[in-house]
Amino acid sequence: MRSTPNFSCKYRVYWEDTDAGGVVYYANYLKFMERCRTEWLRSLGVDQVRLRAQRHLQFAVVNVVVDFLRSAVLDDEILVTAELQRMSGATITFKQTILRGDVQLIGASTRVACLDSGTLKPRPIPKDLFVEWRNGE
Repeated sequence: MRSTPNFSCKYRVYWEDTDAGGVVYYANYLKFMERCRTEWLRSLGVDQVRLRAQRHLQFAVVNVVVDFLRSAVLDDEILVTAELQRMSGATITFKQTILRGDVQLIGASTRVACLDSGTLKPRPIPKDLFVEWRNGE
C-alpha cells in the first residue's frame, strides 16, 4: 500500500466549541478530527451519502486514543490532520494531530470500520472504493 500525504483542514475555534472558560471542550476535538477524516474521504472521491444509499456501506469509529497535550481557546486557528496509517480488511487506522501554529495540541490514533448500513456488522472495504488513491499503487 502506498503512503498517502498528510491531509489537513484549518478550522477557527468559535464560542460553540468552548466551555465557560473559553477553552475548547474536550469532546469537540473529536468533532474536528471527524470533519478532517470526512474531508479526506471527499478528496479521494468517496461520497458517503451515495456509499450508504447505493452500496449499503458506512464508516463508524471503533477506537480512538487521544493525548490531550495543550488546549485550544476561543478564536484560535487550528490545523487538523489525518494521515492513513493502515487499511486492512474492514478497518482504516489514522494518525491524527491538531496543531496551533507549530504547537501540537492533540495527538490521536483513530480506527474506523466499514459497516453494512442495514446490520451495522463489519464488511470488508471494497477494493474499488479508493480508486483515485489506489491508482498510484
